[in-house]
Amino acid sequence: MGAAKYTELGAFLRSRRARIRPADVGLPSGPRRRVPGLRRDEVAQLAGASVDYYNELERGAGSQPSEQMIAALARALRLTADERDYLYRLADRPVPVPGSAASHVHPGMLDLLSRLTSTPAQVITDLHVTLVQNPPAVALLGDQSGFRGPRASFVHRWFTEPDARRLYPEADHEGQSRAFVADLRAAAARRHAKDTEAGAMIDSLLAASPEFAALWADHDVAFRRNDRKRLVHPVLGLIEVDCLNLFSEDGRQRLLWFTPAVGTDSAGALDLLSVLGTQQISEPTP
Repeated sequence: MGAAKYTELGAFLRSRRARIRPADVGLPSGPRRRVPGLRRDEVAQLAGASVDYYNELERGAGSQPSEQMIAALARALRLTADERDYLYRLADRPVPVPGSAASHVHPGMLDLLSRLTSTPAQVITDLHVTLVQNPPAVALLGDQSGFRGPRASFVHRWFTEPDARRLYPEADHEGQSRAFVADLRAAAARRHAKDTEAGAMIDSLLAASPEFAALWADHDVAFRRNDRKRLVHPVLGLIEVDCLNLFSEDGRQRLLWFTPAVGTDSAGALDLLSVLGTQQISEPTP
């Protein structure tokens, strides 16, 4: 990575940071602010980076940022798709393919997610790749950020890795399998005819999972819009929730949020998530 690109990367980060108000990303404004936009430490906090590391990036120094860090910075700074791609190129990193775990997240969905501070919520793709989670969602579902390649899709893991099913009671596995397959068929049909990502995933699952192949042959089709789910939490046990979906205009991304199911005692369990945190329940990074 050349010195000129390092310098431009730092200048670009500073310019994007200056245009964002704390309220835009769910941070308090405070009585005294010496900068018009976010402070460096606030960007570092939002991106999950150390303050020293982010300072080095803005100075045009330091090490080449990883693809994961660029994706985190793009989300923290609410970059548009074009701005996100430009940031990758400045860092001499390949621009991620659509649908990967580093995909650009719609800024409007990020804004809504930042306002859901006490409700578990996350943004996923139509192929069930988790793009970003808020802390309550990590506490409820485990950290989904460490998966790459085909394994980034929860649907792919559901049919190829038995441990992925621990999130649901065994009695619900058959129903979840059917719902995932019907949703995948609907999502694949909605994509452009030249799109190969969904087709490659379907072919992979047909070859790897007899269960998936049998369900695919049924030709069921239905988007998952509103579900009542029973989730198995390793500390709190069974939690029954309503899962609601907000779709982006092109259907490629969804904001999911989880509320206590009416008529159950799940409200108290969800309240306890903020107390338990994520230390005991994060999935191991592959």
